[in-house]
This record gives sequence, C-alpha cells and structure tokens, in this order.
Amino acid sequence: MRFLGIDLAWHVPPDRAANQTGVVALEPSGTIVAGGWTVGIAATLAWIEREAAPDALVFVDAPLLVTNARGQRRCETQVGQRYGRWKVSANSTNRASPRLAGVGLLGELQRRGWRYDDGLDGPPHAGRHVSECYPYTTIVGVEELGYEDERPRYKRSPRGMAPDEFRRLRAAACDELIRRVAALAGADPPLDLRSHAVTARLVDAPSPTDDRAYKAREDLLDAVLCGWSAALWWRWGLQRSQVLGVDPADPGRPAATIIAPARPEQRERWKHLRSAAPPAR
Repeated sequence: MRFLGIDLAWHVPPDRAANQTGVVALEPSGTIVAGGWTVGIAATLAWIEREAAPDALVFVDAPLLVTNARGQRRCETQVGQRYGRWKVSANSTNRASPRLAGVGLLGELQRRGWRYDDGLDGPPHAGRHVSECYPYTTIVGVEELGYEDERPRYKRSPRGMAPDEFRRLRAAACDELIRRVAALAGADPPLDLRSHAVTARLVDAPSPTDDRAYKAREDLLDAVLCGWSAALWWRWGLQRSQVLGVDPADPGRPAATIIAPARPEQRERWKHLRSAAPPAR
C-alpha cells in the first residue's frame, strides 16, 4: 500500500488561479517518495495518478462527501465535541458552501476507478481508496507528538494579536511541530522527513515570516500529516483512530466521515464499528 497525503486548496475561483495544494506520497517503510505542490484539480489529479501504486490510500484534508443542504456536517460537529478541549474545531460545510473543491476531486477520482472509503469497515487492504482527514486531529490525537493541552498555533492567529507578533509566533510553533514530526522516523508507522529532498527542507530551513512562503511550507507539512494519518489508519485501524460522522440512528452508506487519530479520552465508541485489531501486515 502507498499512502498519499493531499492538503487540498478548498476553493477553485473562476476568475483566478487556485491556491497551492500540498502533496506527499509515502511508503509503509516511512520513506517519502514524492512531495511538493500542485495548483488546481486537474494538476492534483495528474499527480495522484502518477504517484499512486496499484494499492493506494489517499487521505485528503478537504470535505469530500457533502450531502447536507445547510448547517454543519456531523463529522465536523464531532471534531469540536471530541477535540475541543485541545482547541480544535472544524469549519462548517454544506451544499451551499463555495469551498467544495474536495467534492470535485472525489468525483474525478471515482470516474477513474477510485473508491470513496468512509472508514466504517476499517482500513482497506487492497485497491485504490480515498478518505477524508483533518491534520489538527492528528497533531493532538497521537501521543508521539506530545500536544497534551492544546494544538500548536502554527495557523490561526489568537484574537487581538498584532500581525507581526503572530508571524513570529507561528514560525516558532511551526518549527517546533516540524521537530516533533521529524522524530516520527522511529514511530510505528514510521515517517522519515529526511528521505526526500523537498520534505528535508522542512527540517533544515527555519520557517519564514513572509506570508506566501510560509503558506507553502504549511501546505507541505499538512500534506505530510495527511499521508502519515493514512499510514496510521492502515497500520492500526480503530485502535488508534476513530471515524467521525457516525450517526447510530441513520447508518446510511457511504457516510460523510473524517478519519481522525484519537487518544482514548477523545473517542466515543459505537457498537456497530469494528473494534478488532487489523490483521498483521
């Protein structure tokens, strides 16, 4: 199985180029075999098709399945319910939202033979599958990264903080997060940031304060976290991750879900989810 992490630009504006999308491909050994950026759905699709193996699992940070006419998807609500103590919540998405590039990406992948996987049957063992993830849940949901109290402030500015002060704070927070991610080279599953020239620069160069340069760095880092979240799901299944968006009163399939790494205190188990350990790989 090869794992692809996609930090997708959610919005594709009709009158200008889309923002960059961070992309990373990861082997079960922890070796990163491809990494960088794409612009637009077509380029992202081409990258996925080029880098995917016959058995591949793509984790995308963007809403993929959106069926609600208004309000917030259940999986987004559950992010706040389960991870709010760590100051993690999710944006609301519905069919009226303008930022639905993930829905378009999923549709194009399905036309190419990929399958959307909501995670309710556990991790896939073969074939080409795509699922939704959220890097913030990975950052606070795995003990290896050590964020016991709250998420790192490498993205959103605290209310009332001056922009220049926040740029310095987020650069320091990002560098610390990268230091912790680099230590996953010895984790199970492993992740070796130094195994690819592009991701090695995350470790070797300090985070810039320039907004544009910083955003590219953040997008790549989030793609790395998406790819490793896929590897964690494949390796450990429900032992180390949970499926957000489950509605016991309406078990319709496929479900709009987020597969999220979780500590015991962040999860709520449902009887109809498979809780057995995944088979040895």
